[in-house]
Amino acid sequence: MGAFPHPNKADLIVVRRKRGLVEPGGPLALYFRTQALYAHLTEEPMDRRKFLVNSGIVGAGVLGAGAAVPGVLQATARSEADPNLNLEEKPVAFTVPPLLYPFDALEPHIDAKTMEIHHDKHHGAYVTNLNKALEGHADLQAKSIDDLMKGLDSIPENIRTAVRNNGGGHWNHSLFWQLMKKGGGGEPKGDLLAGINTTFGSFAGFQEKFKAAATGRFGSGWAWLLVKDGKLAIDSTANQDTQYIAGGKAVLGLDVWEHAYYLKYQNRRPDYVDAWWHVVNWDKAAELYAAARS
Repeated sequence: MGAFPHPNKADLIVVRRKRGLVEPGGPLALYFRTQALYAHLTEEPMDRRKFLVNSGIVGAGVLGAGAAVPGVLQATARSEADPNLNLEEKPVAFTVPPLLYPFDALEPHIDAKTMEIHHDKHHGAYVTNLNKALEGHADLQAKSIDDLMKGLDSIPENIRTAVRNNGGGHWNHSLFWQLMKKGGGGEPKGDLLAGINTTFGSFAGFQEKFKAAATGRFGSGWAWLLVKDGKLAIDSTANQDTQYIAGGKAVLGLDVWEHAYYLKYQNRRPDYVDAWWHVVNWDKAAELYAAARS
């Protein structure tokens, strides 16, 4: 990084307010005043990297830098900082898994904007709300999402609904992203195709029944291809209920909440289901089928 330009004397005191983000006496104002003072006393511009490293701001941020920041810096940062400016991350029990493909990878069947909003905003909100519900419950925070969803009856009643809804949203979506891929679609192979043909008569027959479950789910929910008692079955669940509520092990799951398709398909859920077949990751489905039968 290059050095900051040499300031004039007025720069020692004046820090422009820009849209309320830089307040005199706040941490960012302090940052710029310190640069200016250094340059004034030494007659040379301050290198930005040197300032950040020497002041302890790198890695810690202006807030929460601890003993690495001189006492005056610490006191000002803690007492004058914008309470909405939180540069110190708190550990959380659950996070949104990154997509394994770009937002536009499923075009034209599922549009990039829907994928971005669905993944970052909707899935993100489920995770945020789940972590909030679990605050103060270290024993629950230590559990896997599977264990939480399997053991809903053991969740304290005052947070059970929040954990069921938001934990279910996290569980379902974490699987959903894996069940799609660029260049997906077609038909499954091997044991999964054989199981589908045995249970539903043909792949086309399976698609028809699965679509009926997806379009017939009133309101919001999910359509599932599950293994129940060693055999394939089609079912649907309301809201963010998971495979555990359905009583099986998921092979496929399709999100039929409107946020999954409304930007492109509006109220045409059947068209969305038809398009979704073109992005199904049958390799992942086959993996889940094999695991469910083992």
